[in-house]
Amino acid sequence: MNTIKVGTTQNIDIEYDVAGLGERIAARLIDMGIFILLYFLGLIFAGMLAGAGVGEVGFIVLLVIYGALYVFYDLVCELFFNGQSVGKRAMKIKVISLDGAQPSLGQYLLRWTFRIVDFLLTSGLGALISVAVTANKQRIGDIVANTTLIKTTPRTGLSAVAFKPSAENYQPQFQNVDLLSDRDIALVHEVLLNYAKSGNSLLIYQLADKLKNLLNVAIPEGMDELKFLHTIVKDYNAVTARETN
Repeated sequence: MNTIKVGTTQNIDIEYDVAGLGERIAARLIDMGIFILLYFLGLIFAGMLAGAGVGEVGFIVLLVIYGALYVFYDLVCELFFNGQSVGKRAMKIKVISLDGAQPSLGQYLLRWTFRIVDFLLTSGLGALISVAVTANKQRIGDIVANTTLIKTTPRTGLSAVAFKPSAENYQPQFQNVDLLSDRDIALVHEVLLNYAKSGNSLLIYQLADKLKNLLNVAIPEGMDELKFLHTIVKDYNAVTARETN
């Protein structure tokens, strides 16, 4: 399975699986299904307009609206819905820049513009071949825009390392965990998920080292870096729960 590393604000690289050809095709079929449904709904509405005596004008208006939705659908969705169309969200995949960052407006525009080559001029064959043969499963528009699609859900379920509420009598070991934010704890959670999935212990050591420096603490004797991260999560949950009570 191909993966891509995504950098976080704490300079920790998280690996994600690259979306394969099957996920891409399924997402596109879902999106096309939406437009087929809209087409038939449009025909029904056009018939209603015809009965009201404005059939020709109404049909032209509906055709223009439908055409605009079809042309700009992917661009608008990816811009405003974190790199996902309805089909991509259903398949749990999203567009991402190869450097791990959120794609820029220019990148979204490039991959959208090259849909002409990927789908219109080659009837989808260009995109199909390109995704099949490239290392990062990129269609031509992705290659030009330096983007690809990743899976947003790791193969390991959330239950493997999910946050669990701390017992009421639980005493945090690191009292200054309140220096962390929800985003920091989300990163710890993601690193733990990634470790459970890939076994990449380097991420554990990197993040533990950064948190030690940030919180100005030392890992107690007998506690390894993995247990340290789990303890940080438990401590944070306990401290924040008490603050909200």
